[in-house]
Amino acid sequence: QVQLVESGGGLVQAGGSLRLSCAASGRTFSRYGMGWFRQAPGKEREFVSALNWNGASTYYADSVKDRFTISRDNAKNTVYLQMNSLKPEDTAVYYCAALKYGSTWYTRRVEYDSWGQGTQVTVSS
Repeated sequence: QVQLVESGGGLVQAGGSLRLSCAASGRTFSRYGMGWFRQAPGKEREFVSALNWNGASTYYADSVKDRFTISRDNAKNTVYLQMNSLKPEDTAVYYCAALKYGSTWYTRRVEYDSWGQGTQVTVSS
């Protein structure tokens, strides 16, 4: 498995921006797809964004498309989520996750076998 540590969460006003980072260790980071999920109070954990091993293919939930951008730096074993034009409904704990080796089901939570501890994002209106 891989160890994942998220950072960059915080409190921001609606319309503002945040950049989340996820540092990975423990296995060959560059071989695996990575994803971001989020969970709001009382709701299921939901897919936000993902990308393949080299970042050439990216995937987004409709709710964040054109506002969020996922990227990775394999030399730094880090994946990022740039979040712009934030809305109060983006408030949640954001989790970084590593996709099972060989899987291409980027939007399916069960296809991820390593998770970070989460970072809180709060967007005030």
